Amino acid sequence: MKENKLFTNDEFQRCAVFHGHICPGLAIGYQAAKAGMAWLAEHRASDEEMVAIVETDACGTDAVQVLTGCTFGKGNFIYKDHGKQAFTFISRKSGKGVRIAMKPGVIETGKRHRELLHKVMAESTTEEELREFWAIHQQKSQEILGRPAEELFTIRAVDIAVPPKARIESSIPCAHCGEPTMASKLVDQDGHQVCQDCLA
Repeated sequence: MKENKLFTNDEFQRCAVFHGHICPGLAIGYQAAKAGMAWLAEHRASDEEMVAIVETDACGTDAVQVLTGCTFGKGNFIYKDHGKQAFTFISRKSGKGVRIAMKPGVIETGKRHRELLHKVMAESTTEEELREFWAIHQQKSQEILGRPAEELFTIRAVDIAVPPKARIESSIPCAHCGEPTMASKLVDQDGHQVCQDCLA
C-alpha cells in the first residue's frame, strides 16, 4: 500500500508521539480535529480561543488536544461520556460551533484484525502476531487518513452556548481528609464542608 503523506507529516507525528502509537482511533481524531478547525476557520488555540467537546475517552481525543490546543487544564476540553466518536468544536471569537460525528462502518475491522485485537487485549500474542496486528492497524490508519472528511463524518453546524472560561477559585481543606479542595466542589454534610471522596 502506498504510504499516505499525512501519515508522516509533522502534525500527525506529534499526535502519535503524544498518544504513544499510531492507530485507527488516533487517525479519526486527527481527521475530525482538522475538519472542525477548517470549518471554523480557526488555528490551534494558544489559550482558550477554542473549545472542544468530546463524547469519547478513546484514542482520537489525544489528537484533538494536540491539534486544537484545547486541554483539561485550560478548561476548554470537555469530556462527555457518551461512547461516541463525536467531537464538537466551538470558536469563542465567532460563537460558531460544529459537530463532527463518525459515520457507521468507518472503522470496520476484518476478521483477522478482530482476532488479533482480542489477543492483544488479552496479552496472549506471539511476537509474529503482534507484528501482524500493528501492520494491519497502521494500514487501517493510513486508509482513514486518505479519505475526505465528508466520507468519514456527518458534519453539521450546532447552535450551542459557549462554555465559560476556566474557573480559578480558592481551595478549602475538606473537613474529613484535610485535602485542599476547590470550594465549589465541596458538599455540605451535617454542617461540614466535605470533598466528594469523603461523602459517606
